[in-house]
Amino acid sequence: MPRQLALLLCGIFVFVLLRIERRQNPTASFALWLPTVWMLLAASKPLSSWFGVYGRDIQAGSPLDRAALLAFLFVALVILAGRGFDWGRAFRENAWLLLLVGYELISICWSDSPFVSLKRWTREAIVVPMAFVVLSERSPRAALESIFRRTVYILIPLSVLLIKYYPEYGVAFGRWGGERMWIGVTLQKNGLGRLCLFAAFLLIWTLIRRWKKRDLPVVKYQTYVEVLLLLMSLWLLKGPGRAYPATAIGALALGLAALACLLRLKKRQVYLSAGVTSALIIALIVIGTLTPFLHGTTVGSLTYVFGRDETFTGRTDIWEKLVRQVLQSPILGHSAGGFWTSGTVTENFGVNQAHNGYLDFLLEYGFAGLLLLTIFLLSCCRKACRELTFDYDWGALWICFLLMLIIHNFAESSIYLFSSHLTAAFVFLSVSFSRAVSFSPGDLPLNFRPSAAWALKGGHKQ
Repeated sequence: MPRQLALLLCGIFVFVLLRIERRQNPTASFALWLPTVWMLLAASKPLSSWFGVYGRDIQAGSPLDRAALLAFLFVALVILAGRGFDWGRAFRENAWLLLLVGYELISICWSDSPFVSLKRWTREAIVVPMAFVVLSERSPRAALESIFRRTVYILIPLSVLLIKYYPEYGVAFGRWGGERMWIGVTLQKNGLGRLCLFAAFLLIWTLIRRWKKRDLPVVKYQTYVEVLLLLMSLWLLKGPGRAYPATAIGALALGLAALACLLRLKKRQVYLSAGVTSALIIALIVIGTLTPFLHGTTVGSLTYVFGRDETFTGRTDIWEKLVRQVLQSPILGHSAGGFWTSGTVTENFGVNQAHNGYLDFLLEYGFAGLLLLTIFLLSCCRKACRELTFDYDWGALWICFLLMLIIHNFAESSIYLFSSHLTAAFVFLSVSFSRAVSFSPGDLPLNFRPSAAWALKGGHKQ
């Protein structure tokens, strides 16, 4: 098939999908496209990569990306001001998230490059006003689901198109071994893995709800189209040969196992306790943090399951060097964006991330920052467990997303960057459960089918 025809057919396919999504949530405002576009960029290449406009070095960044960032921030604040957003209540409902973001801002005080740290902190902190725009919608949860669906509907078909018909954009080659890798709309194969992990889990969760009659398709063929998108996501996860994102596949498998367990517990009318779930979260964070310090021995046996060696594809050598850097400033770290600078990347390590989210977090924010992150995740865990008695499907989604985020950062880095797609999606999910904005049942999407617990409680009443 000629690539021009493939591009045309892909565009028509995405347009039809977006028309379906619009019918699924007719109450969504046009302003919801602001956080949608931001999320699309978080899940794919930055604007500078799409348009070939780059900064001089890793510290300077791209003027185009900075201009877009300021535009996103300005428009978000205008939208929130126009809607009379209740900032005070939103802050109270998301206190631990804002304390974490505030600590990251304070860390600029001990940065060796304060201006660079401030720019990088702004890039990460914009997730908060973006999430608040979602919260200010009449139906925040339906708005969040719209953003998630749009991300999948646009980026998965486009990734397939780029890999099959535009390989100069969708395919890359390994820096060390020269192996062929699928990157799709992202910058590297692990970025595509995160996108497909997110898409596959969301689609499976949606299809289960539809099978249980708690979510009805707005057109007859919607289910078939979403099954096709699921197959596309799984095909992208497969990768060419051995160049597949093993960490994303492992996180997806464990997330689906957790979802199956939660559905089994619901069938038996057993609700997961916050204490048990919190203990599990703490244990996983401790294991993930100790992994680079113990050269991967904490989870080393799992590497063979996914076709990787005991060095985590060379990660242990990187970890050994970076652990020494952590011990130089273990409490406070090197500040927001203060470690991965031009000199660090090019002269010392040759990489721009630790391939372990907890190690990256320690490098930038120290154990004090990791403690705040853990408290934030535990607060989300408790809210999610309470949500199981309110709307079981969404509570289960929240818990599984939390588990996948924690597990994915064992061998990849995303949890220390709010601008990373997987982390941003989790923050959006966390903020959307606030009660800062009320809405009536009439504002719900047409295909919404509440769980029994939701119906007994009378919906979203304050």
